Amino acid sequence: MRISLIIFYALFLFCNKTVSQVSPYKEKHRPQFHFSPPAHWMNDPNGMVYYKGEYHLFYQYYPDSTIWGPMHWGHAISKDLVIWENLPIALYPDSLGYIFSGSVVVDENNTTGFQKGTEKPLVAIFTYHDMGGEKAGRNNFQTQGIAYSLDKGRSWKKYANNPVLSNPGIKDFRDPKVSWHAASKKWIMTMAAGNHIRFYQSANLKNWQLTSIFGNMEGSHGGVWECPDLFELPIKNTQKSKWVLLVSIGNGAPNGGSGTQYFIGDFDGKKFSNNNPKEKMLWVDYGCDNYAGVTWSNAPDKRTVFLGWMSNWQYAQIVPTKTWRSAMTIPRELSLQQTLNGIRMAISPVQELQKLRFDSIPIDLLKTTVYPANSNELTVTFYKKNMIGDDVYIELSNANNESIKVGYQKNENQFYIDRQKSGDTHFSKTFSAKHIAPRLINDNKITMQLWIDDSSIELFADDGLINMTDIFFPSQKLSFLKFNNFKKDAFSTKAKLYKLESIWK
Repeated sequence: MRISLIIFYALFLFCNKTVSQVSPYKEKHRPQFHFSPPAHWMNDPNGMVYYKGEYHLFYQYYPDSTIWGPMHWGHAISKDLVIWENLPIALYPDSLGYIFSGSVVVDENNTTGFQKGTEKPLVAIFTYHDMGGEKAGRNNFQTQGIAYSLDKGRSWKKYANNPVLSNPGIKDFRDPKVSWHAASKKWIMTMAAGNHIRFYQSANLKNWQLTSIFGNMEGSHGGVWECPDLFELPIKNTQKSKWVLLVSIGNGAPNGGSGTQYFIGDFDGKKFSNNNPKEKMLWVDYGCDNYAGVTWSNAPDKRTVFLGWMSNWQYAQIVPTKTWRSAMTIPRELSLQQTLNGIRMAISPVQELQKLRFDSIPIDLLKTTVYPANSNELTVTFYKKNMIGDDVYIELSNANNESIKVGYQKNENQFYIDRQKSGDTHFSKTFSAKHIAPRLINDNKITMQLWIDDSSIELFADDGLINMTDIFFPSQKLSFLKFNNFKKDAFSTKAKLYKLESIWK
């Protein structure tokens, strides 16, 4: 056993050394202002927490391959949600199983008793996945464990009496999102359990009591429910607030594959009540590449900041990248807004991203513009009454006739991203497609904000009421910008283009 541990440690050091040598963040398709791991496989964001000036991002990570494998928690920190510093792996698999998704909280009142000095404990709550139990056909192979850090997240110790929550006999029982409920002075765990959500309550993060079940007959059930989140949001321009429940599903999203739905309602510390019709589906993002997103715990200034995994289980393991697989979306701030269709979530890029702007580029709406490839922010404002025809769109292309089109169709009142000719699409039958999103309002004025990276595009339309995120893989960088069917005058269409710096120096 001792020899095996020595060999394992030597291999770990070798792998980390190799990663630093071959991952300069300049590979083909490598995102320049999105977080991606130095190398190897990454999926769900985990354990996102803010503590003493640092935003912690943990994530599902397999350090030995670019496809899914035994899950660890990778780790990075940021002081501003923009520039990220990679840290060593935080949590490793052990005899209880792989380390699946979960959350981290700041135990301000030392309810766990873990605090030894002045530093508050950071407590991670995560799912143990026992592969042996799964292969044996048991239905209780997922349990919940905890670990804690007393040095601002730099090192972690697992609780000796794990698991803290046993499996009640549900095959898919995972992804605990824990938060402090001030009114009841209890910890609340929001847990995905197959086709529904289970809410638990605890005084100390160690002993949990089931309080309610939600969702058996509500929302979309195209796939297993995963990666929930629960938080309260104010409604813009009112003194009121509502609770929001996020639920990701591995299949059955509006444009196919993985996606995240949300519910708006009330929560009393034990039970969530959905205010929308049971059959009404609300979606965080209508693109195909924003999945398993959750929010930061303990964020300053009462902000609610969201981050998603920028991929889709239909093709995540076979996209054409070499040394790494997948990235995160840009961080997004959440709020609620009253619309004609009811209260809906508005999602906008965090303001901190504006510090990446270093050059404003003039745009000529009358002709194709050559612009610095990748890493751009583009904002367009126009009016339906001044559209030429039914369909207006922005086209990003290269010399190989590969392109991404982002547009609005007036008759259907919908936005779209078309990646059918975006480059390499052969790896998946579902990848080459035009994705659509229904517009939630009918105003004459339309805004579209695009964040364009080497291999992704994120659309925030109508001030964030509609979001679309898609990845793509062109043979060479997209370097031409063309406006199609926009009326060319200063009063009907306005556009701004900013060149963005890379976050990787």
